[in-house]
Amino acid sequence: MSGLYASETWPQVLFITVLIGGGAAALAGRAIAETWRPYWNVVLYMLLLGAAVRFVHFALFEAELLSLPSYLVDTLFLLLCASASWRMTLAAKMVRQYAWMYERAGLFNWRERPDRSDTRHPQK
Repeated sequence: MSGLYASETWPQVLFITVLIGGGAAALAGRAIAETWRPYWNVVLYMLLLGAAVRFVHFALFEAELLSLPSYLVDTLFLLLCASASWRMTLAAKMVRQYAWMYERAGLFNWRERPDRSDTRHPQK
């Protein structure tokens, strides 16, 4: 492979970045959402996890440690995995915790229930 992962094979990249890194990112995104933390926590933790994934590439396969393009690609992939997991968990949590108020609107979203009667502004 030339460019991003010049000294590694595709199976090595898939194993470290996709399987191990992506799995860790998905679990981290879920944990962040479960504790009601804001989205910027996902970004911060994925920047750190991206550095850890680069280190594993370096330690196991003698890849270049300080490769900015590789770090950015790894981190972007991890950010996508963590963001999807964070949003799916948050949507499920909103619907589960506030079932009288919200219903699912797809995999990543929720909406107000249309049959919900508004008790704050009673009809006269």
